[in-house]
Amino acid sequence: MSLVPATLLLWAWGHLQAFEIVEKENIFQKTPCPAFLMFDNAAYLADMSFELPCHCKPEEVLAVVWYYQKRLGSSHTTVLTDFDGRVLTEAAHVRTGSDVLQRFSIRMFSLLVFRAQPQDSGLYFCGTRKGDYFYAYDVDIQSSEGMVATFQDKGEEPLADEFRGSLRVFTTFWEWTPCDRCGVRGEQWRIGLCYLQSPGLSPRYRKSVPDVVSCGSRAVPRKLRAAARDHTPEVLVRSCQEPCTMRKTIRGGVLAIYNYVSKLGSRPWVPQVPIQFHQQRLGHGLVISCPGARPEHAVAWDKDNQRLYRTEYLKGANRSMRVFIDHGSHLHIRFTQLSDRGIYYCWRQGERVAGFRLGVTTRGRSPASLSDPETRAAVELTLIGYVLITLLFVSIHLCRCCCYLLRCCPSFSP
Repeated sequence: MSLVPATLLLWAWGHLQAFEIVEKENIFQKTPCPAFLMFDNAAYLADMSFELPCHCKPEEVLAVVWYYQKRLGSSHTTVLTDFDGRVLTEAAHVRTGSDVLQRFSIRMFSLLVFRAQPQDSGLYFCGTRKGDYFYAYDVDIQSSEGMVATFQDKGEEPLADEFRGSLRVFTTFWEWTPCDRCGVRGEQWRIGLCYLQSPGLSPRYRKSVPDVVSCGSRAVPRKLRAAARDHTPEVLVRSCQEPCTMRKTIRGGVLAIYNYVSKLGSRPWVPQVPIQFHQQRLGHGLVISCPGARPEHAVAWDKDNQRLYRTEYLKGANRSMRVFIDHGSHLHIRFTQLSDRGIYYCWRQGERVAGFRLGVTTRGRSPASLSDPETRAAVELTLIGYVLITLLFVSIHLCRCCCYLLRCCPSFSP
């Protein structure tokens, strides 16, 4: 009988040991670091955010340090860390045009760069605070200035490949975005970045396709890079139409009260999406951004019942455009006119998410108007307050009159 507990103990100990071994397995044990440091080529469009994972590191290293160099062997190296690997930055706090030291974050050994700019192109190293490198990237951020727009509905074709001897310059396109609107005709697009193929590339840079890297890669010699400088990124646009799915558009206690009141009487006016009011001076410029949208999202704009399709309003579609949509899906209005008044609706990933009521004034601040939702809400609340006070006043006097007539309570002398 004494052998049974010993056998059970050994059996449990063996299972506990097996469980402990499984728990310790991770990606860093399966991915050994290369003996010779290589660079993974990656290309992005300006204003995009990207993540660089540190695919390998020694198991005893608990925190990584990220380094940045403009070119290999440069004497100037930027340290992107607090040396503890705990730098956390939220994308909502990042401003366009700020330095890379204010636009990066380190999470779970990965480097996140928000709203990347062409000057962020270069080499990124994952290593330790002592300067030991484990993994590296060759990042190419391509500018959207001069970006070529191709509209398939008009029968246009993308740019043809360029051949200059053994050098081939071409465009590599990403996947199509979702349809930017639902229930009505919408649009979708795909971004194309500049790539080149040449046998004279540096073998130290890792390529997904042999002898093919992005045009701004550090693997490209200066002579070849200058030859590919005229090949700009592209964007393909085409029409699409998708049905709308059932979504819960009414949220919050205030809207619930509105719905309850609407069952008792006439239904009050309730917007389908939150609407923000903005006053703009006549002749001044304005830029409107869609809340929560990123550059890779499918974003669309409407003015009241008018669809602002990219086929007509994309930046560069016409030479003289006062109202246009840039490649980051921001709506621009140059030299605001009185005709620009209205509600501008924003679609994100096929769902209308927000509205902006634009008012145009000829001088400082216009007087309060019932067309302003905030003014209208204040007037409604004030009227409701007066009605409630009046009802309370009348109810109290009715009760006193009833008590006096029925002699249920002592009379009150004037």
